[in-house]
Amino acid sequence: MDVVTIGETMVVFEAGSQGPLRYTHTFTKRHGGAESNVAIGIQRLGHSARWMSQVGEDELGQYLLQSIRGEGVDTNFVTTSPTAPTGLFIKEFRRPNEGSVHYYRAGSAASQMSGDLIGEELFRNAKVLHITGITPLISKSCDEVITKAIHLAKKLGLFVSFDPNLRFKIMEEYGEDRARDRMRELAGMSDLFLPGLDEAEWMYGTNDESEIAHRAFLDGAKRIVIKKGSTHSYYAEHDGKSGFVNSHSVDRVVDPIGAGDGFASGVIVGILEEMTLHDAVNLGAAVGALVVSSPGDIEGLPTRKEVDLFLNQTSKDVLR
Repeated sequence: MDVVTIGETMVVFEAGSQGPLRYTHTFTKRHGGAESNVAIGIQRLGHSARWMSQVGEDELGQYLLQSIRGEGVDTNFVTTSPTAPTGLFIKEFRRPNEGSVHYYRAGSAASQMSGDLIGEELFRNAKVLHITGITPLISKSCDEVITKAIHLAKKLGLFVSFDPNLRFKIMEEYGEDRARDRMRELAGMSDLFLPGLDEAEWMYGTNDESEIAHRAFLDGAKRIVIKKGSTHSYYAEHDGKSGFVNSHSVDRVVDPIGAGDGFASGVIVGILEEMTLHDAVNLGAAVGALVVSSPGDIEGLPTRKEVDLFLNQTSKDVLR
């Protein structure tokens, strides 16, 4: 087992037509969760992943388990709750290129995960723990899950990857200042810190990438990769190495949701394969570019063969 991820995955009902939901009669059922997205991305790139969470003992929970397990992800550490439902959210498209998301996750099964679910067996034979900033903000018990997971993973010698993946709606109850402190604490405990530039600016009060890296290293982070959408990514290591990797262009952006999770899966695979951080970031950028070319969170996650073909074509285009 290469990578362990922990976090909530919800069922997604995506409106099949434009306009207010009151006039929408058909929906496409999908699932979305940053951590399970990364796990699926890892699998498609030729490595193994385990996803730990909790779902309701209901049909939607069975759908999530069946679908994610079908992608090859180990779901043996996902528990089911007989009293709490599986979370879900609905995507609404009022006008072209204008969407909104409605969450129904309060009191969900995943929000009731507890630290008792985390034990050494979860990390058996694993090399990387990947977490996001979503899970610790969902509930106090979920925050405890992440704290225990990180401490146990470090004790067992795992590499810790952290993507803040900020969700400001969740912060309303948690408290923005408290959330900022928690995100910086988690960044400082990570071996790989993967913020978007806007997230890093919110966390550190500056959009200067080298200064963000400097402050993250003071907090304790070992490596940082700052994503700046369709332009570039900046990377730095605590030993002083740093640089930029240009983003890969695509003919048409279909759905940007899930691109960051695809990026993370590519970078993590690069690190598992002992690439330089520059090459790992380039792999992540290629995965992210392919993800935005397809609808849905996971539908566009590419296989390793598809990524290699894309990178090979990209390099040929550069040489022309």
